[in-house]
Amino acid sequence: MKLDDMDQAILKRLQSNSRESFAMLAKEVNLTGPAVRRRVEKMTQKGVIRRFTLERGDMQARAIVLVSVDSEYETTDISEKLATSDGIQIIYEITGQYDIMAVLSAPDISDLNANVDQIRRTPGITDTNTVIILRHVSHS
Repeated sequence: MKLDDMDQAILKRLQSNSRESFAMLAKEVNLTGPAVRRRVEKMTQKGVIRRFTLERGDMQARAIVLVSVDSEYETTDISEKLATSDGIQIIYEITGQYDIMAVLSAPDISDLNANVDQIRRTPGITDTNTVIILRHVSHS
């Protein structure tokens, strides 16, 4: 789907706050509420918007875990298994030295560490590299 400037403006606002009402979005991008709703529905149907998510404010500790998968295992199978692990926010299958990147969050560093340990014990994982996220800098 080719996105025009209006679609891009709507997406930028939704990335900043996916709970923003269509009426408020409409005011900010100079369209009507129904026009914004149609554009969002079309972007959702076409897969430009896959889902609306929640970022919890009570999660104080965050980390990125890079994962190497044993060649005897399917990376997709490991990714799907990890997606059900505690604290997982998002999973990416990636290229390079590692096969998977997992973004985790937890209420504190102790819980985060327990979640990382759970990942390390997953059969088929040969190596991990964990980096703690110190600060999130918003792009908006």
